[in-house]
Amino acid sequence: MRIDKFLKVSRLIKRRTVANEACDKGRISVNGKIVKASYNVSVGDIMEISLGEKILKVEILKVDDKHITKDDAPLMYRQFEQLS
Repeated sequence: MRIDKFLKVSRLIKRRTVANEACDKGRISVNGKIVKASYNVSVGDIMEISLGEKILKVEILKVDDKHITKDDAPLMYRQFEQLS
C-alpha cells in the first residue's frame, strides 16, 4: 500500500492530499529515509511524521487495503513516544 494511502486509512493524517503534500515536503520518513507518496509500506517499517515541531514515530503493524473502521484504525500501527 502506498504511504499516502496508509496515512489516510490509518487516520494518522485525515486527508490523502494532505498526506501527499507532507511527503512532497519531506516530512515523512520510513526506516530513516525520506520517502515520496508512492513509497510502498510494509509490516515492520518504522515511520516518522514531522508535524510542526513534533515528531510522531510509529511502527506499522498491519497493512490492509479494505475499509477500516475508526475503531480498528489504531490497530494498524504502534505509536512510540512523541519526540519534540
